Amino acid sequence: MLLKVLMSITFLIPSLTNAATNQPLNKITMDRKLRMGMIGGGKDAFIGAIHRLASNMDGLVELAAGALSINPEIAIESGKMLFLPENRTYLTYQELIKKESALPANERIDFVTIVTPNFAHFAPAMMALDHGFNVVIEKPIAFTLDEARQLKAKVAETGLILCLTHTYSGYPMVKQARAMCADNVLGKIRKVWVEYPQGWLSKLSEREGNAQAAWRTDPSKSGKSGAMGDIGTHAAHLAEYITGLQITQLCADLNILVDGRALDDDGNVLLKFSNGAAGVLMASQVAAGEENALKIRVYGEKGGIEWAQHEPNTLLVKWLDQPAQILRAGANYTGVLSSYATNSCRTPGGHPEGYLEAFANIYRNFAQTLGAKIDGTTPSKEALDFPGVEDGIRGMAFIDNVVASSQSDKKWFEHKV
Repeated sequence: MLLKVLMSITFLIPSLTNAATNQPLNKITMDRKLRMGMIGGGKDAFIGAIHRLASNMDGLVELAAGALSINPEIAIESGKMLFLPENRTYLTYQELIKKESALPANERIDFVTIVTPNFAHFAPAMMALDHGFNVVIEKPIAFTLDEARQLKAKVAETGLILCLTHTYSGYPMVKQARAMCADNVLGKIRKVWVEYPQGWLSKLSEREGNAQAAWRTDPSKSGKSGAMGDIGTHAAHLAEYITGLQITQLCADLNILVDGRALDDDGNVLLKFSNGAAGVLMASQVAAGEENALKIRVYGEKGGIEWAQHEPNTLLVKWLDQPAQILRAGANYTGVLSSYATNSCRTPGGHPEGYLEAFANIYRNFAQTLGAKIDGTTPSKEALDFPGVEDGIRGMAFIDNVVASSQSDKKWFEHKV
């Protein structure tokens, strides 16, 4: 085995011991960190730095190589800033993948992380899989549904792992909500409300020098949908992830509310789920004054749950016949929260954990799963809980179906995947 057992190391997930029981939380047997190669994410990029912070949080991953920009000067400068060796700082993703695959097994990277704009996800992901590298990819998985399906086929062909960073599924109390739905605590799910309002595109920022706005509102770089493709897919994924249900039908209304914009900046979608539940999804990037106000409410026969990203450590549980409860995240609440929730907490209750920690939970679960595969061992069920290629396909199908529904006079569209 590549990761030969030299010693048993207890890695913190989030710390050496559980804060309540003083017992080890989890073990992973490895003799080194996993080596990551990053495509995109240079010094001027937002999400690349987030990925590097998240991947490093648990000490399981190290950045070993990078093709950090299509601009050679930025690529080289970014490599120096991140202390990458000159011979592992590449100018193109093709060069990175080819040269890394030619290195000895004990030197080459174990996986690539792709943090380029949407239109540049598919080609490096396919090439990486073809050359034997596992893949972490920033959402969305690809530019089109057909590309997503090709990636699924390639993952099946190679047996490699693809992780999709749907960040919000990494929050401990989102995992608690999912566990409660899976355990039928709320009874049969009847209603789902999910909303994601932002305000950062309330002006025509793409024509005012805002680089993030420029590519996200450009159909040639972002895809066929703007707000609904960017953040609506996060809301749809969260609804399916928490409830364990699948969206089967939808009725969408997409809007361009800022004059001169090429893609939708606002939208509303009525939903039907696989068990007959009804839902409402709202995504807007012109909700002036809002930041990232993602919120979900799920109601069953016996009660409901409510979670908001602005207060991520809290899950509000509402009962039909008793007072509401407030559940709080904390690694020491092992007798109350699910193992999926406590496994994703790094501190005892009362210590805020947020976006970076949620992002890191996805990386940690991916790293543990990949490490176990290399070692020839079995990852825990908690470690296997991260988004993958199926989530990516459903996200791309959601975009296609929402756009088609909005452009049609037909009320309901089948959510075909």
